[in-house]
Amino acid sequence: MIPIYLDYAATTPVDPVVAEAMASCLTLDGTFANTASRSHLYGWQAEEAVETARGQVAELIGADPREIVWTSGATESNNLALKGVFESAGKHTTAHLAVAAIEHKSVLDPAQWLADQGQQLSLIEPDRNGQITAAAVRSALRDNTRLVSVMLVNNELGTINPIAEIARVCREHGCLLHVDAAQALGKMPLNVAQLGADLLSMSAHKMYGPKGVGALYVRRSPDVKVAAQIHGGGQERGMRSGTLATHQCVGFGVAAELAARELDSVPPRIAALRDRLWSGIAELPGVRLNGHPTERACGHLNVSFGQVDGELLLLSLRELALSTGSACTSATMAPSYVLKAIGLNDAEALASLRITLGRYSTAADVDRSISHINAVVGKLVAKVS
Repeated sequence: MIPIYLDYAATTPVDPVVAEAMASCLTLDGTFANTASRSHLYGWQAEEAVETARGQVAELIGADPREIVWTSGATESNNLALKGVFESAGKHTTAHLAVAAIEHKSVLDPAQWLADQGQQLSLIEPDRNGQITAAAVRSALRDNTRLVSVMLVNNELGTINPIAEIARVCREHGCLLHVDAAQALGKMPLNVAQLGADLLSMSAHKMYGPKGVGALYVRRSPDVKVAAQIHGGGQERGMRSGTLATHQCVGFGVAAELAARELDSVPPRIAALRDRLWSGIAELPGVRLNGHPTERACGHLNVSFGQVDGELLLLSLRELALSTGSACTSATMAPSYVLKAIGLNDAEALASLRITLGRYSTAADVDRSISHINAVVGKLVAKVS
C-alpha cells in the first residue's frame, strides 16, 4: 500500500502547471539562454521571463520587484540576510544579533558563525505555545542591536509569530528585522509592508515550486545594506552573483501566481482537513497538541504521544509518510530542540510527530490516517500497560 504523504512542511510536489512552465525554459526551442546575454534575442527573452517571475514573487508578498533577490533557497537567503547585514558594516565592527531560540538551523547556524567571528549573540526564548512575543524581543534588545531574526511560522510547530508587533519594537529601537517566511509563503496572506520586515526569506519548494531556488526580500532603503556572500559577476544588484537558472526562477514565479490565486480557498480547506485529523486522534491516551492551538499555519499538526516509544511509533506508522521534526535534522534521533524549548522532556519530544497536510491532501487521506494512527497507538499502549 502506498503511504499517504503527510510531510508537506518538508517539501511539496511541483505543481504540473509549474513543471510545464519550467520545461519550456530548458531546450533549444524554449527560453533557455543566459539572462546576462543581452546582445541577442535569446538572452532578452530569458531576462524577460526571469523578470516576469520576479514580479510574480513580489506580488505574492506585496513588494516591489526590485526588492527581490534570487537565491538557491531559504537557507541561502537566511545566510545572506544575517551575514550580509553584519558584514556590510565592516569586519571590525561589533554589534548585537538577537535570534529566536527555535529558528530553523539555517538561521541558528549562521548566527553562531557570526558569534564565533566576534559578534554578540543572544537567543530569544519562546513561550509554552512556541510563540516569540514582542515583549520577549524587547527584553533581548541591547543598545547596539543591529538585527533581530524571528520566523513567521515555525517549521516544526506551525505556530505563527506576531511579526507586526515585533517589527514595531524593532523600529522603535532602530534595529533591522529579518523574517524567515519559508513555511508561511503561499499558506497565508503576506504583505511585507504590513509585517514591517526589512528582510524576508522565501523558498519555492515549500509551495509547489522547484527545489534549488528561493529569494530574499530586501527593503529598498539606505538603512538596509546587505554584503554579498557569493562573488562573481555582480548579478542581483551586487548582492548575489551567478548565472540565474531561468527555469527555476520561472517555476517559482508560476508557483507564486498559483498560490496567490488560491489563497482564499486552498488554505481554509487544508486547515479544515488538519482539524478533522486532530479531532480523530485527540482522545488517544497521553496525546497532546504542541504549539499554539489557534495561531497556527493551515497544514501543521505537531502531536506528542506520551505513553509510547517514539522510535517504535514512527516505525509502526508504515502507511504514513511523516516526520518527527525538521527535515534538515531528521537523520538524528536526538530530541527536537524546538519541542524541548517549549517544555517537553526528551521522551515526550521523541514521541512527537509533525504531521503536515497540503494542496493534494484529501478527506479520504485524513480518514485513513486517523484509522491507522488509532490502531497503531492503541497496540503500542496495550503493550506498555
